[in-house]
Amino acid sequence: MTRKYRLAVVPGDGIGWEIVPVGVQVLQAAAARGGFELATETFPYGAAYYQKTGQFLPDEGLDILRKFDAIYFGAVGLPEVDDTLPAKLFTFHIRKSFNQYVNYRPARLLPGIRGPLRNKTAADIDFIVIRENTEGEFVQVGGFVRPEAPEGFALDTSVFTRQGIERVAHYSFRLAQRRRRRVTSITKSNTLIHSLAFWDRVIAEVSRSYPDVTYRKMYVDNASANFVLHPEYFDVILTTNFIGDILSDLGGAIMGSLGLGPSGNINPEKEFPSMFEPIHGSAPDIAGQGIANPIGTIWAGALMLEHLGESQAAGLVVRAIEKTVQDGVLTADLGGTARTIEVAQRVIQNVREL
Repeated sequence: MTRKYRLAVVPGDGIGWEIVPVGVQVLQAAAARGGFELATETFPYGAAYYQKTGQFLPDEGLDILRKFDAIYFGAVGLPEVDDTLPAKLFTFHIRKSFNQYVNYRPARLLPGIRGPLRNKTAADIDFIVIRENTEGEFVQVGGFVRPEAPEGFALDTSVFTRQGIERVAHYSFRLAQRRRRRVTSITKSNTLIHSLAFWDRVIAEVSRSYPDVTYRKMYVDNASANFVLHPEYFDVILTTNFIGDILSDLGGAIMGSLGLGPSGNINPEKEFPSMFEPIHGSAPDIAGQGIANPIGTIWAGALMLEHLGESQAAGLVVRAIEKTVQDGVLTADLGGTARTIEVAQRVIQNVREL
């Protein structure tokens, strides 16, 4: 019987409607090579949907998405919509509702790409940022007290649970066992002496269950410098929601462009669908021009195939991306002249021919 997967396709806003459809075309080419089927259904959810309906998702949106094997997502947000709403009402809402507690973001300098670090090669930049994705600093617990008054104040509270820390730690150490057996926990426990000291303590406890993995702790200020000076230090990075959000974009930058970076919001137990997306935003300033870099979205599709169990097809897509950039088929953000569709067509060609 042919293997078949149901994908919910949510382009979102801005360039999402250009990069996600071509990403689907790449996935279909990989499925044809891999002997499985992808059934897709597209949904218009996002900030533009909010402008029309007052909601980022309809009331039944989660129930609709829950029925799919995975969600293939673009980006959400428009200048006309309050920038605090997309995370609260869409991305965080889905991540928490579907228990997508792992945020998985590879940072790898692709062969043929000239990164901004002049002395570093593809051998030096190859790590994965694992970010705790459902609690920590982004739980949005807090509020305002008389913000217009001189004595007014605002409060945001971080929430770290033992269960939440342990489960993302186990995921990270198991991932490291399949890679180069190194985990670096990035924290700031010398100043956040309760929440992140607790993080350190629990991570250290988990590390003792993995004697074959080298574990070390690094403060985020030092880690930020080492991303630029010594990216070769890192293999699997384990960090909190807020710190990981920043560091993974820095990882994208040292790859050469945020347009290259993929991301997975993963429920490892597969009790709920996981969601895969590029790390960049909706870029409404270039929407409709056909110049957006689709590589991050295509690579996110490869992560999705890997999660679904189609490892060979996932590897084929990654190799097709590598061949495309090695051949110099690059969008403007990488110094090239290729258009979105031209990059995607070359990736598809490579998927079919490799």
